[in-house]
Amino acid sequence: MTNTNHPAEHDRSLSLSGLSNEARIRVDRWGIPHIEAGSLSDLWFVQGFNAARDRLFQIDIWRKRGLGLLAADFGPGFLEQDKACRIFMYRGDMRAEWAAYAPDAEEICTRFAEGINAYIEMAERHPEFMPPEFAMLGVRPGRWQGEDVVRIRNHGLNRNALWEVQRLHMLDRADANADLLRKHLNPPVDPMVPAGISVADCPLEALATFALAQANVTFTPERLNATLEDAAKWRKLSDANEVIIDTEHAGSNNWVIAANLTDTGFPILASDPHRAHSLPSLRYIQHLKAPGFDVIGAGEPCVPGISIGHNGEAAFGLTIFCADQEDVYILETDPEHPTRYLFDSKWRDITVIEEAVAVKGCPDQSLSMEFSHHGPIIWRNAAKTRAVVVRSVWFEPGTAPYLQSLTMLRTKTADAFRASAERWGAPSANLVYADRKGEIAWSPAGYMPLRKNSTGLLPVPGTGAFEWQGRIDPASMPFVRNPSSGFFATANEMNLPAGWPHDRLPVGFEWSEPSRANRINEDLSARTLHTVASSAALQTDVVSIPARRLCALLAEVAPSSQRHSAFTLLANWDHRVSADSAAAALFELWFSKHLRPALFQKLVPESARPLLVPGDVEGICRALEEPDARWGHAPRVERESLLATTLAAAWDDAVARLGDDPATWRWGTLHHGQFDHPLGSVHAAAKEFAVGPLPKGGSASTAMYAAYRPSDFRINHGASFRMVVDLADLDRSITINAPGQSGDPRSSHYADLAPLWAEGRYVPMLYTDEAMSKATHFTWTLRPAPASR
Repeated sequence: MTNTNHPAEHDRSLSLSGLSNEARIRVDRWGIPHIEAGSLSDLWFVQGFNAARDRLFQIDIWRKRGLGLLAADFGPGFLEQDKACRIFMYRGDMRAEWAAYAPDAEEICTRFAEGINAYIEMAERHPEFMPPEFAMLGVRPGRWQGEDVVRIRNHGLNRNALWEVQRLHMLDRADANADLLRKHLNPPVDPMVPAGISVADCPLEALATFALAQANVTFTPERLNATLEDAAKWRKLSDANEVIIDTEHAGSNNWVIAANLTDTGFPILASDPHRAHSLPSLRYIQHLKAPGFDVIGAGEPCVPGISIGHNGEAAFGLTIFCADQEDVYILETDPEHPTRYLFDSKWRDITVIEEAVAVKGCPDQSLSMEFSHHGPIIWRNAAKTRAVVVRSVWFEPGTAPYLQSLTMLRTKTADAFRASAERWGAPSANLVYADRKGEIAWSPAGYMPLRKNSTGLLPVPGTGAFEWQGRIDPASMPFVRNPSSGFFATANEMNLPAGWPHDRLPVGFEWSEPSRANRINEDLSARTLHTVASSAALQTDVVSIPARRLCALLAEVAPSSQRHSAFTLLANWDHRVSADSAAAALFELWFSKHLRPALFQKLVPESARPLLVPGDVEGICRALEEPDARWGHAPRVERESLLATTLAAAWDDAVARLGDDPATWRWGTLHHGQFDHPLGSVHAAAKEFAVGPLPKGGSASTAMYAAYRPSDFRINHGASFRMVVDLADLDRSITINAPGQSGDPRSSHYADLAPLWAEGRYVPMLYTDEAMSKATHFTWTLRPAPASR
């Protein structure tokens, strides 16, 4: 429904300084902008202008967070987050940085930033175009520079510093078997704590700075009203596990299908990245067109170009490839001279950088940041004899997240795709490709360290024996082109080929549990003819392989008479975690609220249980399928008792939550999508901007990824964006982006896609001019400002 009161949603003609030729933004009826310019230089400018038109508050907060500028606008409650974010910014050689992405990367980012600034200047002259959040908070958007796009690193997906420290503490409180319930390892490896490393050298609190740098910006009255004396209180997150959970649940699905297996004789590419749900969505769909350049798809609104989509000839998608791209080092520092650390039996100086941080209502605060040659120091013990450092590929040129897409989006052959993949820095990714000539391909990509004397699974001494020995040569990584199966799919699982030399090329051991990948391959293998509709159905598929595995174990259990109904309900279930399924409601209640906690209580010491959040599904399933001596003298009997008692408790829980009649139970009654506005807790009007609740099927183990908080079953991670590209007829490609394309709550495109997303439906991703013209909602025509005399 059109919101005629929103000034942005009418045909308009504007004059802009910085524009060389006329350009236009046509927004279709689903909120997707189709941007056309007379040159590539103008195109990037208009892309930035349009990003501000639709997502200004979102990208302004992204920039201020990433550059450590929050306290200047919002006060002392944000000072600690500013400090955390600043130490993870890229501070290296900018010439090498720009060269790593594309020959024109600097110009692209500069023009993109100029376009954002042009919109801000226009909105300041005409306040009706300024998103309402700025007035609610009493702040103004900041001006951008091209370097801002690439210097910010903390929105990337980390691998795996948080898990290294968790594992160290798990091994101290329990053992390696218990740690597999937290994170299953593939291939199996026995993590050995290096000599000289102890939990005292690396306490869990050492992660506070690292986690805070990656945390979203939250607004509460208490935080906004914090005094300078209270600033340190905001160093710790309200929920210490939220970043760990976000890291665990960030994933994706993608696949490519060969021309000979489709109904059209052209390939199909599907991609649906999974991230934390937010309002507005992390992704933004857009169409960018200039002479010799015509791409459509999605990326992050704060970054030029797109990272998932097609260019008229070739399509590309990505998922996370779970390579280990970072390590934790423990430094021995000189107690007499704390700004020195021991390396190769010699003392080295710690690099100290001092910066002034502006704080609203207070004098500027001095920030002192310390770095070893490994990276930033994130914690020091009180005696100043130990320091914890994070080494990451983030700090190397070419690792601004997704920026290699500036080259990838222009590739039109499989050879060019592979060459671009070999230059990809971060995050490590499964890149898939398909083109109209009929080629399909897969390549894992990303900077992957070669480690000396380490598996990368635990913190190591920083004295010289565990240094990185360069990077794995990207040419030595596998590359699959036109596979004999006719398709290739990825879902963050361990997908290195059989016989991979893990000892010589140790990519990593911590992958997503394989149930999504197994289900996707199961479905693709079973079909003899593939269509866009069948790929859409697979993206929204809710079959749970863990449910299949765990329900099979119930066949060995003798149900008590009063709970026979629970066993019957699950025995007759098809293992589809549908929104309207009673069995799905019972199963998910059983697994999340009863079986998993009881298993942890049975097998893991109490002191270690807090470290298990959220728990690894593969590790949990294996512990139940293969009970060992940890269960007691009769492991299978103990296992069956645990299954029976927890299922009985889940049945009672379902009755209490959903009523006495199982015929009325619905998974969607509990499991729901909800998109809260970031200012909802500090401004009454913003609370009304929330979208939801929306009943929805799926779980963290279904192809339609819908991970949820066990506390209230609210979906917090999943695919807000999905895309299926039909290379036979590009106008038949489909997409969705929840809750909507726009971040402005006044827009009719703010929440219009949310109901479709919840139902597993899509909208067209139109490409040709004829199709766009028929679907145009409104047009902004942009002209160069007259030259001043």
